[in-house]
Amino acid sequence: MTNANAEKNMVAVKLELIKSRAAIRAAEVANMLGTTPETVSRWNQGRAYPRPSKESLLVDLEYVVERLSEFYSDPRTARAWLYSGHKFFGGLRPADLIQEGRTEEVLEAIQAMADPTYT
Repeated sequence: MTNANAEKNMVAVKLELIKSRAAIRAAEVANMLGTTPETVSRWNQGRAYPRPSKESLLVDLEYVVERLSEFYSDPRTARAWLYSGHKFFGGLRPADLIQEGRTEEVLEAIQAMADPTYT
């Protein structure tokens, strides 16, 4: 497998994981990453590759989704968590925070969910 094919496969794997564990469609991934659905489609097909800043956001989103899957077995519930306003964020949605590059705050909230005193 060439380096380009390995990279293509890794991007496609990340996109599939996000879809399968959080029911997030390519258009929604594009929105969170600040790009177009067509661009995400090209990444998925290996016809283009994310710029470093977009790749970093993609990796962050994948990690958020992996962490959420520890709490929610139904991908639709994980998706709902990402797209609902939360008291933890002053009513903001985690998906919007990810889009703004504030993934660390989202991960802190997920970590707080692991705390038995989380409300």
